[in-house]
Amino acid sequence: MGGVQSNLSQLEKRAYLFNTGTYYQSYEVLGCRRVTPGQPTFRFTVWAPHAQGVAIMGEFTNWEPTLKLARLANTGWWVGETDQCKINDLYKVSVTQADGQEAVKIDPYALGYEHKPGDAAIVLDRPEFEWHDAAWLKQRKAKRPYHEPINIYEVHFGSWQRHDDGSYLTYPELADRMIPYLHELGYTHVEFMPLMEHLLDASWGYQLMGYFAPTSRFGSLVEFLTMVDKFHQANIGVIMDWVPGHFIRNMDALAQYDGTATFEYADPNRADNVRWGTWNFDLGKAQVQSFLISSAQYWLHECHLDGIRVDAVSNMLYLDYDEGKEGTVNKYGNNSNLEGLAFIRKLNTVVFQYHPDILMIAEEASAFPQVTGPVSAGGLGFNYKWNMGWMNDTLKFFEMDPLYRRDHMNLLTFSFMYMDDEQFILPFSHDEVVHGKKSLMHKMPGDRYNQFANLRTMFVWLMAHPGKKLLFMGSEWGQFLEWRFWSALEWRDLNDPMNKAMQHFTAHLNHLYLDDPAFWQLDHDPQGMQITNADDPQSGTITFTRRSETTDDFLVFVFNLEPIQKSPYRVPVPFAGEYTELLNTEMKEFGGTWTQPQKKLMTIGQPYKSEPDALNVILPAMSALILKPVNVHPADQVAPRSKGMKGEKEV
Repeated sequence: MGGVQSNLSQLEKRAYLFNTGTYYQSYEVLGCRRVTPGQPTFRFTVWAPHAQGVAIMGEFTNWEPTLKLARLANTGWWVGETDQCKINDLYKVSVTQADGQEAVKIDPYALGYEHKPGDAAIVLDRPEFEWHDAAWLKQRKAKRPYHEPINIYEVHFGSWQRHDDGSYLTYPELADRMIPYLHELGYTHVEFMPLMEHLLDASWGYQLMGYFAPTSRFGSLVEFLTMVDKFHQANIGVIMDWVPGHFIRNMDALAQYDGTATFEYADPNRADNVRWGTWNFDLGKAQVQSFLISSAQYWLHECHLDGIRVDAVSNMLYLDYDEGKEGTVNKYGNNSNLEGLAFIRKLNTVVFQYHPDILMIAEEASAFPQVTGPVSAGGLGFNYKWNMGWMNDTLKFFEMDPLYRRDHMNLLTFSFMYMDDEQFILPFSHDEVVHGKKSLMHKMPGDRYNQFANLRTMFVWLMAHPGKKLLFMGSEWGQFLEWRFWSALEWRDLNDPMNKAMQHFTAHLNHLYLDDPAFWQLDHDPQGMQITNADDPQSGTITFTRRSETTDDFLVFVFNLEPIQKSPYRVPVPFAGEYTELLNTEMKEFGGTWTQPQKKLMTIGQPYKSEPDALNVILPAMSALILKPVNVHPADQVAPRSKGMKGEKEV
């Protein structure tokens, strides 16, 4: 009896933490958990504060709600134990709601669910998984993410590849296929669109049901952990999208869980997410905070994820973000969601206390200040934010007929005004290649040759611009079709020489990025970039220099955004001496027409555009050049003089 009382006392203490919003490992107790390792007894614990009664029904009760749970004092928790269930049994929760009506619900804390369209939970142990990623975690802890290369490959699991019969790959199968591909292509991380359990394929995983369960579409919890372990052993980080702002509308899931607004806001207007057809979490409720922060902790701690991309942050920041809610204000008369702001700051504070070496990434599309600023200084506490403005402006520019680009160069150069305001990730994401927006390649103007020339140039713009990188799957070879969530990518495209050359170009560019610190070491430092020509829109060109922490380690980027060769073209450089052409997007091996690079480029010994010296180059039509110093010195020292080119003049 004493042992039972002791267990109940411990549960009450944990329930107290849960009810005060400070139980950040609530998955340890809530849900179905084995009472003692190795013993047959399982405990079911459910939060349903206004329920009149709660029972468990499952395969072990002949689907009758005969396993009655008892109210745990005034905690809002219901608890019961049984030794009649076994691993992999299915079950649901029968709730006698506040009005006396019976409702069958999911277990919000289940570690696994049956295959859709069913939503029964599975009796599972928290797995005693044998990890093999200690070296990866040690390396992750030692790294400085802001000063390291981060090149993310964004993936929708179910449509990257499939078996020949159209069936899904399992978690380990995808890892085995993807790991060599990511190494070949030069990616540091994979970012999965949500792999938490969800019912609707068309939601792409963003209408979640199971906040502690990997989707059963692709395998078991152990298989999910195996996948993460495989990526880590291959030195590839794993990020996953997560949705703490809103949840699936289905009434047999979280909605009106005990017959009242349990997880959602009590105010129907605030609870209803019209745009996405979901319910908004009540982010000001302490128990919801415990639930959601525990979910983040589960994926980071128990599943070893390296980062979380928090979806739809704007929806949590603004009261009027949704359709039909214009004019909604808080007690101070503005549109800030005070509960949402407090929750986000609390989430990031807690996560970084436990995991200071992971990535918390905000998908946030507004101009809200200090998204990546520290909470102590009034920021939201993320360490990265998707730069949606950069993405939209860049795509708008490159989709434009080159004939009109000279009048719209500000679409590219405007980002120079705010690129140091936040710690940015530059995303060409799934949202830009679906719903009639066309694939990245198909957005590009001109015939097929010029489409690829534009795409290559845009990819250099991505890699050259300060900020970490993200590219959605299929874009790396210029897939023509829009992304379709219901089928695999068009891998047969790679039988086409132009697609194959584009894939080769992306791999080559990515490896240049990984190998040279000038691309990434000072991404978030104003000293990391020197803009040398962005004030002459009529030239249709942009030049700038990217630097590393070493003074003479830099790269010079030259962009020709028109289908007209410019020769000679004068490029400002910070040092005198010899340079080499590290990359020319118009080389034949990449799909262009050039067969030989420009070798041994020598400075001319004259200042130009505020830089102490300059180079004369041939700038191919619709291209980008990357120039690297070979043997350079300050311009005031004696330098060998270039003879220049025939017909040399300043362009």
